[in-house]
Amino acid sequence: MPVLYERVGIADRRISPFSWRIRFALAHKEILPEVVPTRFADVEKIRTLSGQPLVPVLEHNGRVICGSWAIACYLEDNFQTAASLFGTGVGRGTTQFISIWCDHVLLSPVRRVVVPDFLACLDPGDRAYFRASREAAFGAPLEVIAAERPRFLRAFLDCLAPLQETLARQSFVSGEAPAYADYVVFSVFQFARIGWPMDILPATRPFEALRAWRVRMGDLFNGLAFRFGAHPSLENQESVQINCG
Repeated sequence: MPVLYERVGIADRRISPFSWRIRFALAHKEILPEVVPTRFADVEKIRTLSGQPLVPVLEHNGRVICGSWAIACYLEDNFQTAASLFGTGVGRGTTQFISIWCDHVLLSPVRRVVVPDFLACLDPGDRAYFRASREAAFGAPLEVIAAERPRFLRAFLDCLAPLQETLARQSFVSGEAPAYADYVVFSVFQFARIGWPMDILPATRPFEALRAWRVRMGDLFNGLAFRFGAHPSLENQESVQINCG
């Protein structure tokens, strides 16, 4: 049985967008892994296991695989009787482009939108490390990042036109059925759902197809996306809508 190491926050929240990609990939392959939740405080444990500090990490048959893309490729190559994550060799290459594009174009501004409120999702013992590491990465205090949030939210929304147009023509990013490209893109929205007490998609006409796709993704695998909590301030209520003007 594969063992998945993934980041966990307060009250068992699963807070890593990269781990969410693998959660969906495993479900797609109909694999039920053993899951080892890890905190930021467990970074040395992950480093000892894998030689690096980041999750997700997959352990299987004596191998340790690091990083969401490498894990997805490992699952594709070693569980070939299950449904393909990529479709074809061409599909794998195209999906890798989508994964890289997603990290640079979508996830980058969303990190800056979400990170000031992310502390509330974490175990209190992880918050000092998270603040220090993110402020070092972004070169500014979280309070300054929060003040710049409207600019980065606008940058994110401005990037969505290709997704919106694609999903207006077909049910999923991958076509008529979901595959790994969808899981990569959806991981950004799942990260925003967990890390920010607002709905990152405005309830306005330009985003209709994208919002409908997000619902379809949330329904996959018996509601996998919603088995774990959203931002703590949203418990027992829907996400607050944003007004983008």
